[in-house]
Amino acid sequence: MNALKSKKWDALVIGGGHNGLTSAAYLARAGLSVAVLERRHVIGGAAVTEELIPGFKFSRCSYLQSLLRPSIIKELELERHGLKMLRRNPSSFTPCLDGRYLLLGSDKELNHSEISKFSQRDADAYPRYESQLESFCKFLDPIIDSHTPENLEGVSSFGDKMKNKMYKSVFWSGCLHRAASLGQKEMVDFMDVLLSPASKVLNNWFETDVLKATLATDAVIGSTASIHTPGSGYVLLHHVMGETHGDRGIWSYVEGGMGSVSLAISCAAKEAGAHVVTSAEVSQLKTEDTGAVTGVVLADGTEVHSSVVLSNATPYKTFVELVPDHCLPDEFLCAIKNLDYSSGTTKINLAVDKLPQFQCCNSNTEAGPQHVGTIHIGAESMDEIHSACQDAWNGLPSRRPVIEMTIPSVLDKTISPPGKHVINLFIQYTPYQPSDGSWQDTSYRELFAKRCFSLIDEYAPGFSSSILGYDMLTPPDLERVIGLTGGNIFHGAMGLDSLFLMRPVKGWSNYRTPLRGLYLCGSGAHPGGGVMGAPGRNAAYAVLEDIKK
Repeated sequence: MNALKSKKWDALVIGGGHNGLTSAAYLARAGLSVAVLERRHVIGGAAVTEELIPGFKFSRCSYLQSLLRPSIIKELELERHGLKMLRRNPSSFTPCLDGRYLLLGSDKELNHSEISKFSQRDADAYPRYESQLESFCKFLDPIIDSHTPENLEGVSSFGDKMKNKMYKSVFWSGCLHRAASLGQKEMVDFMDVLLSPASKVLNNWFETDVLKATLATDAVIGSTASIHTPGSGYVLLHHVMGETHGDRGIWSYVEGGMGSVSLAISCAAKEAGAHVVTSAEVSQLKTEDTGAVTGVVLADGTEVHSSVVLSNATPYKTFVELVPDHCLPDEFLCAIKNLDYSSGTTKINLAVDKLPQFQCCNSNTEAGPQHVGTIHIGAESMDEIHSACQDAWNGLPSRRPVIEMTIPSVLDKTISPPGKHVINLFIQYTPYQPSDGSWQDTSYRELFAKRCFSLIDEYAPGFSSSILGYDMLTPPDLERVIGLTGGNIFHGAMGLDSLFLMRPVKGWSNYRTPLRGLYLCGSGAHPGGGVMGAPGRNAAYAVLEDIKK
């Protein structure tokens, strides 16, 4: 702490999540003195590994890697800093109660033969569906890796105005050029995916219930939206944007859990000279009368000085809880408070003494292809996903929850004792404040956990009896432990009204804020949530641009 107080820093970063660490790495590499202040005892934010049960290391919140930008992996040399991705193939398994199942992955022949079990027509259409989404992702790539063409607020110098005009011209002409190369038909299809409900997109492509339901889970993940919500098609796209070792849409486990992503970025930041401090909770920003930031005050009263502060906290936490009163325009604050921070997500991390045995597959205690990827439970049709969502809209945790189950220890031998396994359950939909009880009530929590385990038992009899212990994070827990307002894993919904030039709010999408010297570098900024690193990298470049001026 003495090192923190003893000097004025070039930049401070609030929150040691992966985006905050990414910002710190880029700023330190540019020669700035940077300190990262993390509230918890461990870095990583939602990309964190914690040993909650002796011998079992859990990716406590985020649990798969794909979205981390290739530019960041390369520029920060994350593989040299220990990042090791474990590719999953097949990547998806959906068991059915009627004894059938669907496996999907990067192997085109496997996909064709698996989908053919249900529909020859769908098997033929699937490669075209994948390549269409891939071409849309290519169109979006440059938009994700650059800051938005925002109008610069309060800029007086002629040079800066001209630079901004030039940037906007280059940005929009690049978009027009890519649109022209896509062609009008493709652009109309792109708009259709962007604006439509995921159910419409998938119904137009396929006839098989189980295939549509398997793909549809990507469209509602982390949200309170239904597959019938307009714009859920974009979230579907957001989740195929990533890649593993250059292959599109491939999600991987990370050796040592998701904390290894944050650890590798932190190593790159420290190597460049950044100072990373844990158990350093920021309680308030310090400002001066001129409307500029001068540093932060920690919960223990320590004052740390800097005229540049980047916040990796949610927009609500940053502007409503950390910025002193009367420092921000009322209109801006009102827009921040009215963002959608709702969450339907609960995460359960389990330690088990054996692998689940799915009754639709040949019984074998060894790991099979069905154990490698994401196992979709309780989502055999889009109707099932929609009724799970309707329960939550009515204030009730889903009676038959939609569960994405992953068993990273099948590929990662570093996270569990031999013969035993770590299981992640990503569960929807669970309202923040249920109308029939409270997440603070231990027996209410246990009842819901058992509901999830019983649902898995229907597909893998005896699953419940293999559980050695578990950790459960409901939306209020995600808010309290990780700092996610409302429990929303994206720092705010990824609806069409909260993307690009409107993220977090209109007029302030380029990481700058109405408080001079304060920047937003977390998932609440463009291009949004997931373990992507893009907001952190883009925000660092915005800071460096302003410092040059």
